[in-house]
Amino acid sequence: MRGSDSYNESLFSTVRLEDFVPANHPLRPIRAWMNEALASMDEGFSAMYEADVRGGRPSIAPEKLMRAMLLQVLFSVRSERQLVEQINYNLLFRWFVGLAIEDSVWNHSVFSKNRDRLIEHDVVIELFNKTVEMAQAKGLLSGEHFSVDGTQIKAWAGHKSVRRKDGSDDDRPPDDWRGERRSNDTHESKTDPDALLYRKSHAAPALPSFLGHVVTDNRHGLVVNVQATPANGTAERDAAATMLDELPVRGPRITVGADKAYDTRGFVQACRDIGATPHVAQNLARTGGSAIDGRTTRHAGYGISQRKRKCIEQCFGWAKVIGPIRQVMVRGLYKVDQAFTLTMAAYNLTRLRNLAGVSV
Repeated sequence: MRGSDSYNESLFSTVRLEDFVPANHPLRPIRAWMNEALASMDEGFSAMYEADVRGGRPSIAPEKLMRAMLLQVLFSVRSERQLVEQINYNLLFRWFVGLAIEDSVWNHSVFSKNRDRLIEHDVVIELFNKTVEMAQAKGLLSGEHFSVDGTQIKAWAGHKSVRRKDGSDDDRPPDDWRGERRSNDTHESKTDPDALLYRKSHAAPALPSFLGHVVTDNRHGLVVNVQATPANGTAERDAAATMLDELPVRGPRITVGADKAYDTRGFVQACRDIGATPHVAQNLARTGGSAIDGRTTRHAGYGISQRKRKCIEQCFGWAKVIGPIRQVMVRGLYKVDQAFTLTMAAYNLTRLRNLAGVSV
């Protein structure tokens, strides 16, 4: 017997959002770890709203905002407007954020305003640190063998926004720059002054960019430190030395794998000053020769570090294909750094889910 094509909405419903999410859904462990991290950050959340405790309407719960921001990275949602729209009708998103079926979703502009408050209080950095602590508690970090590398992050600015700092070309059309020599000393982007012209190779064009740097643990490729900087010729080595000195988890003696760009006497000496053995790829074509000699390369550990350091490209690939790091949609170094840190926190949570059944 054929059923009728009718629709009758019940006045009351007893169905829970929990019932729509499969027991083996990959978001379930991520949500559990996220809730664990957010619960440990409760004191910091309370301090953020102390100034508003005397009155006013309750704000959006920061825990819900953090879960929504994580969803935006995990599902490659390109904008906050689209994210709010998805949360409104996507039951999986509602469940992850912590909204009931009948709860109204906040406006995208309100979401942006409250998110800026989280960034101001470095909540994203705290979340990233919590993912590192989780990995350490599960025994997934070696604390002894690391790799460093950097990647170009295209700024939310175009070539037409790059103008002379002295304003001498203000009367010219923004696209009339062909044949003109431009450099960071004489030009800057009017859209994002923090972005600098940068290219990864002689065959690539110079684009307004930032640089993102990470330190990964060689055992499972988890990110243990992260930083975004202006794009200049020495930023990769300078940031790497700083991050290695500030590692949250490290033994008394560590090794550091890196590519040929780090084969300079300054970086090698900086590593040795902080008790790190530099397992840097030799750049024999460099003027003056390599800063790494046979005293380092003769050990078997050097070859292992050179093989393991290539795993660092996985987090960059994930951040650019799944995450929003190929070209960030925020402006200013501080916001770019927060976006990059949040993306690496999401990457760590994804890796933790994949490594949940690994015995170490």
